[in-house]
Amino acid sequence: MANTAQIKCINKNPRNDIYHAITHVGGFTDRQWKLTLDDAISKIERGEWAFYIDRPRGDRVWVEVAVSRFGNKYLKTDADGDEPNNLLSLPECPK
Repeated sequence: MANTAQIKCINKNPRNDIYHAITHVGGFTDRQWKLTLDDAISKIERGEWAFYIDRPRGDRVWVEVAVSRFGNKYLKTDADGDEPNNLLSLPECPK
């Protein structure tokens, strides 16, 4: 069974450029954590971790691995019909 963790922050540079992916995701369990995009994708694909985002209404949206039309892996939330984008609306992670 996979561990679960809430993603509470991201790093993306430049922040508003749609052509650049998220570089890191982070959050807090018993301590602050931060993973590179590749580490988070690997943990999801190996079934070690399941990540989620809490929406403002209080429900969970699960994070999944997707593949772009160019073959690049990235993280996205399960389609929930809400705007703005759940991951991109999170604050920046501390450096």
